[in-house]
Amino acid sequence: MDGIETFGGHIQTLRARKEIGLRELARIIGISASYLNDIEKDKRAAPKKETVQKISAALDADLENLYDLAAKSQNNLPSDVAELVSENAEIVSLMREIGKQELSSRHLQDLKESVESAKIKAIVIAAGMGSRLKHYTEELPKCMLEMGGTSILQRQIDIFHECGISDINIVRGYQKEKINYPGIAYFDNDNYENNNILNSLFCAEEVIAGNVIVSYSDIVFRTGVVDRLLASTHDISIVVDIDWRHTYKARSDHPIEEAESVIFDTDNHVVEIGKIVTNKDDVHGEFIGMMKFTPRGAEIFKRHFNRSKELFWGKPFQRAPVFEKAYITDMIQEMVDLGVPIHSVIIERGWKEIDTVEDFENAIKEMEG
Repeated sequence: MDGIETFGGHIQTLRARKEIGLRELARIIGISASYLNDIEKDKRAAPKKETVQKISAALDADLENLYDLAAKSQNNLPSDVAELVSENAEIVSLMREIGKQELSSRHLQDLKESVESAKIKAIVIAAGMGSRLKHYTEELPKCMLEMGGTSILQRQIDIFHECGISDINIVRGYQKEKINYPGIAYFDNDNYENNNILNSLFCAEEVIAGNVIVSYSDIVFRTGVVDRLLASTHDISIVVDIDWRHTYKARSDHPIEEAESVIFDTDNHVVEIGKIVTNKDDVHGEFIGMMKFTPRGAEIFKRHFNRSKELFWGKPFQRAPVFEKAYITDMIQEMVDLGVPIHSVIIERGWKEIDTVEDFENAIKEMEG
């Protein structure tokens, strides 16, 4: 097998790179040192799936690559693929159809990229202090406040799961150690006190790719809101509630002037967005703090952010005193001004913002009622 990477040789290389002794690795993964030595020297086939997973964790190794190398040593299908095939009859018929079509390597790569781009990920921005909630957030991020025994953030995670979104990423800042749910990827904004929600989002820039939903962490919403957004095929879409004024009747601590208002045209393209202080009668709805990018939309948004950052850092930007303090709505307005179409996905209620003590206590009363 000269010149061909083997499972055992790969493990030995990774172990040496990590400066982990053979006996130490054997102890970590729960096998004998002699057995591990035989594996590394390719005297034995790769171990069972569970052991491969432990090796991956111990050596920070790419698990899919280990599965592939293990399968070669066993002259078999990779164990994760074998499980998928055995558990999903549709995959078998799909593989047969692919075989019938005699697709080229290029076509197979295009198909792979298409499948990957169809996956949706979510980014929840939860870095802010939530100072308007006063004593409730003295030692707790506002997204961790509980309503009916469940935190605001957990409610979002549950809704995303119900909508088929399992790739969830959270940007933390204030009291970040209090946000620690399993199965979630975390990005930390340790400079949250000196910037705002737009720059917090870009702490997770590496995952702003493919199909992405972005959500503020202080909103609760129903599955229908997410479903409506998922149905949009526009490159950049924002959720706009057109039945928004009623929510401000019981919000003396959060006046209507502070709404992130939206004016859109007959094609539902955003014309103006933000805390609009003039022509209030022209306002069509309120941005709820949720948006979606297609793969192309994600690249457009990142390109405009990085261009604006270079031009406006330390300077006024749209309605923000300086770029560092900009809201996402400032970035949207900048793009609209430059001719980028931003689509409004229209809803009527189905969500609630938890921004003040009044909001929080009213929401609890509604749930208890």
